[in-house]
Amino acid sequence: MTTAYHADSSELVDKEVLTWETFGSACRELATSVVDSGFEPEILIAVARGGLLPGGALSYALGVKLTDAINVEFYTDVHETLPDPVLLAPLLDTESIKDRRLLVVDDVADSGRTLALVLDLLREHGAECRSAVLYCKSASEVAPDFVWRQTDQWIVFPWSAQPPVTSAGRDVG
Repeated sequence: MTTAYHADSSELVDKEVLTWETFGSACRELATSVVDSGFEPEILIAVARGGLLPGGALSYALGVKLTDAINVEFYTDVHETLPDPVLLAPLLDTESIKDRRLLVVDDVADSGRTLALVLDLLREHGAECRSAVLYCKSASEVAPDFVWRQTDQWIVFPWSAQPPVTSAGRDVG
């Protein structure tokens, strides 16, 4: 099993902190934006890992049962990335998306390069795509279709605020 590195932002003073409670409200507001636009996605694609929880919340809020995920690695630490986003296996079944309406969901469009990679790939396979993110930063090269909030701060999400639980890190009572 490969364990992902945990980005420790505890030393950062200037950061945006999303709580679980606010996350729920944010996803409902984002879903409302999608519905108000008239776009009716047939399939929701979450960009793993950061888009998995917003994707799940939006699939329920929008009543979209068909969901999938696409695995992309880019961030390696706070403000550190790989040179380019990289698709990771297992890969998405691209045959099933041809001529379908997709909503691609991620937690943040930071540089926008991950979202651009995913949207380009899905459109190359004949899908009509729109994108939804909780946060968008001004440096993003992609303007997502649906955004809950704009920020240029580092974002601490509730699902990644603490390091992973490991057998070595357990408290002994």
